[in-house]
Amino acid sequence: MTELPFGRVLTAMVTPFAPDDSVNYEEARQLAAYLVDVQRNDALVVNGTTGESPTTTDDEKRALLEAVVDEVGDRAKVIAGVGTFDTRHTVELAHQAQQAGAHGLLVVTPYYSRPPQDALAAHFLTVADDTDLPIVIYDIPHRTGVPVETATMIQIAAHDRIVAVKDAKGLPVQSAQVIAQTNLAYYAGDDGMVLPLLSVGGVGVVGTSTHFTGAATRGLIESYLAGDVEAAVAAYQALLPVYTGVFATQGCMLVKAGLAARGFHPGGCRPPLLEATEEQTAAFVALLNQAGF
Repeated sequence: MTELPFGRVLTAMVTPFAPDDSVNYEEARQLAAYLVDVQRNDALVVNGTTGESPTTTDDEKRALLEAVVDEVGDRAKVIAGVGTFDTRHTVELAHQAQQAGAHGLLVVTPYYSRPPQDALAAHFLTVADDTDLPIVIYDIPHRTGVPVETATMIQIAAHDRIVAVKDAKGLPVQSAQVIAQTNLAYYAGDDGMVLPLLSVGGVGVVGTSTHFTGAATRGLIESYLAGDVEAAVAAYQALLPVYTGVFATQGCMLVKAGLAARGFHPGGCRPPLLEATEEQTAAFVALLNQAGF
C-alpha cells in the first residue's frame, strides 16, 4: 500500500487579493481555516496555478505561506508551489518555502523552454538534492508543453524526497504503469479524474472545485476505499458537473466567483486573468446550488 505523504484530499488554494490588488493575508487565513475545518482537507497547496503564482512576487509567496502555515499548519499539511522554468530560481523558492514552514513542495515541469527528458530529470533531481522537504511532481503537459514521460517518472521516483505526483496528464494507463513500478503517491490533478485514478491505484486528489466539494470528495474516496463502488460512482456522478464546470474558464476565476457568492472576499484575479463574467458566475453558482453546495 502506497504511503500517504499528504493525506487524500488536497486543495490548490486561491490567493485572495484586496481591492488595491495587494495580497489579502487575513482573508487567506480565513479561507485556509475553512478549507481544513469545514471542507476537511488534509493539505493545502499554496502558490500553485490556482493561486496565480506567476503573478505574485517571491516576498508575497513567502508571506502567504507563513500566514497559511500559522493558521492551519498544526492540523493540515501546507505544500508550497515552487516550480518555475528556471532551476536556480526553483531551488531558491524551495529554500524560502522550507524557511517559511512548508511541509512539502510542488514542483511543476519547467515550462516554455520545453526541456528534453534527461533535462527534466536533472531539474527535478537538482531540486530534490537541495531540500529536506518531500516533493510532489506536477505533471501538466497542456500547460507546460512537455510531459514527464513514464520512464523519466520511474527514474526520478528512486530519489527519497520525490514522493508524490499531481497528475494532470489525463492518461491513466501511463499513470498506472508508474504506480505499479514505484512507491509514488498519485493524486488526481484534474478533479474529474479522481475516481478513474483511484481505480488504478491513485490515492486522492489535488483539487480546484474542492474549495466547495472537499468534504463530499472525501466521502467519495472513503466509499471507494471501503469497497462500496456503487456509492462512490453515485457520488462521482453527482459531483461531476462541478468537477468539470469549475474549468469552464480558468479555474481560479470561477473559484473566486463562487467564493464571493458564498460570502468570502477573495477579490479579483491579477492580469492577464480577468474576473469571471456575470454569465460565467451565474452558471457556476447554479451548478453549486444544484449539487447541494
